[in-house]
Amino acid sequence: MSAGVEKARERFVSTWGEMASRWGINKTMARVHALLMASDAALSTDEIMAALGISRGNANMNLRALVDWGLVRRVAVGGERREYFQSEKDVWNMCCRIARERKKREIEPVIGALEECLREAGTGKDAAAFRKRLTELLDLVRTLDFVLGQLARQEKNAVMPKVLTLLKAMA
Repeated sequence: MSAGVEKARERFVSTWGEMASRWGINKTMARVHALLMASDAALSTDEIMAALGISRGNANMNLRALVDWGLVRRVAVGGERREYFQSEKDVWNMCCRIARERKKREIEPVIGALEECLREAGTGKDAAAFRKRLTELLDLVRTLDFVLGQLARQEKNAVMPKVLTLLKAMA
């Protein structure tokens, strides 16, 4: 691999990790994901550990999480006993899987909590303004839930990328 490609790959891995940490995602998990996205071949846990300077436990924990999210899969390499991992390479599929997981892990619990707050607030006159704000917030979060749900269902669909491109052009 040329020095330019290697330098760009290292920068990508670092940038992806920084970006993810700002979104509340484990930085190391994002760096593992970025390394696998940038690699043409499947990588072993040992190769990932060496490239990122992380422990076996850290590598295994983050690989397991990435497999659970559907962003990485285990692959068999002929004649090898070690596990190898490969990232989803299709950017659209990756985006849909991330949307599905974030919806499930973050948005749906917030909807449940807001609904519970509305139930607990009661219906008294003193609760009217608070209930109104909660209801507006719940409507917004349900809209986000709907949009993420639509995005998550669009794997291999040509319509949603075109809609997003149109929205981008309108901005």
